[in-house]
Amino acid sequence: MTARRRWLQGAIAGLACHGLHLPARAGGQLEEPLVDSVRTALSSAIAFSAPPVPEFTSDTARRAYARWMSAMDARLQRHKRVPAEREEFLQTVWYESRRAGLDTGLVLGLIEVESAFRKFAVSRVGARGYMQVMPFWSRVIGDSDTSRLFHMQTNLRFGCVILRHYLDRERGDLFMALGRYNGSRGKSAYPNAVLVAAQRWSHPG
Repeated sequence: MTARRRWLQGAIAGLACHGLHLPARAGGQLEEPLVDSVRTALSSAIAFSAPPVPEFTSDTARRAYARWMSAMDARLQRHKRVPAEREEFLQTVWYESRRAGLDTGLVLGLIEVESAFRKFAVSRVGARGYMQVMPFWSRVIGDSDTSRLFHMQTNLRFGCVILRHYLDRERGDLFMALGRYNGSRGKSAYPNAVLVAAQRWSHPG
C-alpha cells in the first residue's frame, strides 16, 4: 500500500467518525486534448443505446439486487419523494455504473457531492445534471446537443464513462481520478468528500 493510499484511508476514516459532511463541489472537468483512438472509444461508449435493464446470472444475484434496491430506495427518499422516480434512477445508476466498471456506491456518492441528486443542477462553471457533466463533452464525444445532459440516462452515462476514462488515465488511482473529474487534481478535499459519501451508499444493510 502506498503512502498516499494509507493517508487517504486514514483521512476518510477520520471524516466518517466525526460525521463531517463537506459542502457540495460541482464538477469542473478541464477540457484536455484526446488522441483519436480515445475519442473514438469514448464516443462509442456514449452512443451505445441499450436501455438500463438489469440482467442477472443467478437467482442469488437477483435477490442481492432486490435487497440493494430496497435499501437504497429508503435512503433516497429524502432526495426524491416519488417512488417511481427513485426506482428508475436507482436502476439506471446500477446499470450505468456496472457498464462502466465502476462501484455503484462510488457513483452515488459522487452524485450526492456533485448535485445533491438534482436532475437539473447547473454549477457556476456550467456543469450540468446529476453528475455535473461539462458541456464541452457533448461536443468532444457526443452529438453537441448539450440539452441532452439533463436527460437522466444520458447524464449518468456521460458521467460514468468520463470517470472510467479518468481512472484509466490515472492507472486506477481513484484519488487522482476523482480530482481530475472535479478539476482539482492532486487536492484532497473533493476526493475525501466523495469517498465519505460513497461509504454511506455502499452498504445495503
